Amino acid sequence: MVGAMATLEPTRMPDRMSTSRAELDALLDAQYLAHVGLTVEGEPVVFPTLCARDGDRLLIHGSTGSRWMRSLADGASACVTVTDVGGIVVARSAFESSMIYRSALLFGTFTEVADKGAALVLLTDHVLPDRSREVRASTAKELAATMVLQLPIDQWSLRLNDHWPEDPPEDVAGPAWAGLVRFGPAPVTAEPAPDLRSGIAVPGSVAALGTPDASP
Repeated sequence: MVGAMATLEPTRMPDRMSTSRAELDALLDAQYLAHVGLTVEGEPVVFPTLCARDGDRLLIHGSTGSRWMRSLADGASACVTVTDVGGIVVARSAFESSMIYRSALLFGTFTEVADKGAALVLLTDHVLPDRSREVRASTAKELAATMVLQLPIDQWSLRLNDHWPEDPPEDVAGPAWAGLVRFGPAPVTAEPAPDLRSGIAVPGSVAALGTPDASP
């Protein structure tokens, strides 16, 4: 991060900026979804994709037939966003209201991962820990159809907001309510596939998410 952050100095609300690599890692490790922005044939593109941090690199994967993935592998500059929305900052005016959030921008150039098999295991287990041990390994055909890319985590910007509303005195004196609304965890359910054979229990990787046993 040293040196790279010099070009990412905040121009507004610097109090919401963080230069903590530990806070960045915590955000990346807690999320599955990234949005990758790049320019393809002169047109801007942003696409959502699964992501996982592996040390000092961020992993994504996709089809070898994707022109967006091929453009990234060929060296297109990219901007990756990862965001966690934790609630609403309810102020006494719409203008002062905001969100409780953690949001990161990562900049750089992707390169192809040499060991696709190991990287895909990491991506799989990031979503469902130890799921790779419950299913078969990827076939040679599947690996050939999949591209795994890595982005070094060395140019990034992180913003955090978990503050009380900052209302002017005249609004504080008014009748409107103000405070924080925090989103709780969404209920987790496991729905068995229609063609699941009878007697196959919910695996440990899925049960660990707090799902009830939904075996047929």
